[in-house]
Amino acid sequence: MYEQRTAGAVGLGSDEGLSPAELAAKYGLTVSGARPGLVEYTHLLWGRRHFIVSYATARLTAMYTAAKLGQIWQVMTPLLNAAVFYLIFGLLLGTNRGIPNFIAYLCTGVFVFQFTQSAVLAGTRSIADNLGLIRALHFPRACLPIAFTVIQLQQLLFSMGVLGVIVLITGEPLTLRWLLIIPTLLLQSVFNSGLALFMARIGAKTTDMAQLMPFIIRTWMYLSGVFWSVSTFSAKAPHWVGILLQLNPALIFNDLMRFSLMTSVHASALPQHVWLITAFWAGLVGLGGYVFFWRDEEEYGRG
Repeated sequence: MYEQRTAGAVGLGSDEGLSPAELAAKYGLTVSGARPGLVEYTHLLWGRRHFIVSYATARLTAMYTAAKLGQIWQVMTPLLNAAVFYLIFGLLLGTNRGIPNFIAYLCTGVFVFQFTQSAVLAGTRSIADNLGLIRALHFPRACLPIAFTVIQLQQLLFSMGVLGVIVLITGEPLTLRWLLIIPTLLLQSVFNSGLALFMARIGAKTTDMAQLMPFIIRTWMYLSGVFWSVSTFSAKAPHWVGILLQLNPALIFNDLMRFSLMTSVHASALPQHVWLITAFWAGLVGLGGYVFFWRDEEEYGRG
């Protein structure tokens, strides 16, 4: 026993004068919650893909449990928004002039933009509203904003069935162009995920951003041709204004979905090289938001 105490004392004495970093290196200790490299982080995130989908599905199921109509609200919410916009902008303000099949045009814009709107708003609050989960479990924090984007995608997929019926009822035929819905939704999902990740980091640092974002998103909606024709407006506006409007990613996703569903929307209404521009926005925002979020990985849940 005495020899053990002596050995222990000698061991302790040999550590005197070492800095905390040197002690950690000597005994192979690592920082708890340290940010892994980007490649390793991506590998860890991919390993949690089942958790992301399960978490999103559970949250979506629980979202409407207190409502008597339950999951029907997934479809009723965008339909009611479309009805309000039709009353105000279509009937009272007359923005439907010059737009063939305005009902399908409006509903498509509302459904598609709400996907981006809901993903961004949920992403902004995803860290601040889940601090208990973040502090209790160790997992890549990017799981949360991505999971909330998956929730909004699941809601949109429910709504797309209703949107398809509306489009058909209003006189649009079922064509092969409907297959373009798939790449459009994939690119928009990447774009929305990146935007949600970007806003999640900002929202985690500045909690007031969750209160400000609805006003920013609403302004963005008014600029995205949800209930008015960009081509009609651009014909009367300066050329540079028209170019800026055509580069608006939310407007591009709206127009691509309308082109996919409606034969009354022609290819000439789309910006030149529209798929290249769409892929650029999805790649820039998707990858940029992911890296921006990852760089602050160690800070989420602290304080």
